[in-house]
This record gives sequence, C-alpha cells and structure tokens, in this order.
Amino acid sequence: MTLIRDIFCLAALTLISVPALADEQAPLRITKTSHEFIVQTASGPISITRKPTPYAVSKGFLQPLIPQPGVTPVSELDVLQALNDPKVMVIDMRDDDEPLQTIPNTFHIPYNEVEDRMAELSCTRLTKTSWDCTSAPQIIAFCNGPMCVQSPVAIAIMVKLGFPVEKISYYRGGMMDWQALGLTTVTGHRNPRLPGNAAR
Repeated sequence: MTLIRDIFCLAALTLISVPALADEQAPLRITKTSHEFIVQTASGPISITRKPTPYAVSKGFLQPLIPQPGVTPVSELDVLQALNDPKVMVIDMRDDDEPLQTIPNTFHIPYNEVEDRMAELSCTRLTKTSWDCTSAPQIIAFCNGPMCVQSPVAIAIMVKLGFPVEKISYYRGGMMDWQALGLTTVTGHRNPRLPGNAAR
C-alpha cells in the first residue's frame, strides 16, 4: 500500500494547495491551482468559473484527456462496444463510499485497492512492487467524470507496478457524462475475474 499512499498523498497535497472555499456557492476548482481561468477577449477579460450542477462533482479538478503517456482516451461509443467484448474489462474505479449506480456490465476495483488487486487483472507478482501483466486484458478505467482524480491515480499506480500502458484506456467522461447523456445505469457491479477465468 506504500505506492498508493505516496501517489494519493501527492494528489491530496495538490487538492489542499488552494484554500477551501467556505461558501458552497463559490466557484469550484478548474485546475489544480485555480478556481478561475481568465480569457482575454476583444471586449476585455472574462473570468471562466465552475459552479455546481446536478451532474458536476464538487471535488477534484479538470483531468487531462491522457492521464499517462500511452493511455488511450475513449468515448461513450467505445465504452458501449467494450461492454460486450469478453477481452475488455470496463472498470469503475470509484472508492467504496461512492454510490453503486454505475454503467451496466462493469467491474469494480476502487482506486485505493488497485495495488492489492492486481491479480484480479491476470497479473502475476514478481516482487513486492512489480507485476508481470503480459496476460492482462485490455481495460477501460473510469470514475466520476472529468474532474475526478480517482481513475487517473489508479492508472498511475498500475503503470508503475508494471501494467502495460498500451492495454489501458481512459473514459474521462465517467459517470458525469454518462448520466448527463441519459444513458442507462444499474445498481451494482460485476466481480472482477480471477486469473485463468476468461468468462465474464
């Protein structure tokens, strides 16, 4: 768990680097360090801010489309196709206190458990901090949405432990975009498959 603690502590320090906003109606963060972005227009500067909506999450900040070099960003159409593909695991990486309302036919490995659950991704432990994941499936990781740090943190951990980056795709839109588009959700997840169990 040392690796996940180190990576999460770094993310947490980033989260607290900006003073907390006391007023719930105050703008939410857009980047790691700011709750506004100034656009220079012909009529003068305009401040772009972010306010809570029914789909936005109050935590986090905008994540890059590619959280680690080599990771493939995917759209809802890619996720839909993957849900019927036995060679792909679509993984909800939100932590356990998140609602269980999720995308149908997805697996659940919380970002803060991924270091201890690499075997469920068909990886074999080599050392305390490295794994052989040559037999691992393609995965699509997601969490709450474009501001959620959970799946990017999990992806960073997986890559550091030896999971091939070319086998990782990232659905940055996550639950926020899925629900905003009115796509079907279900309650509960599938259990991750164990090594040697190819069936979904």
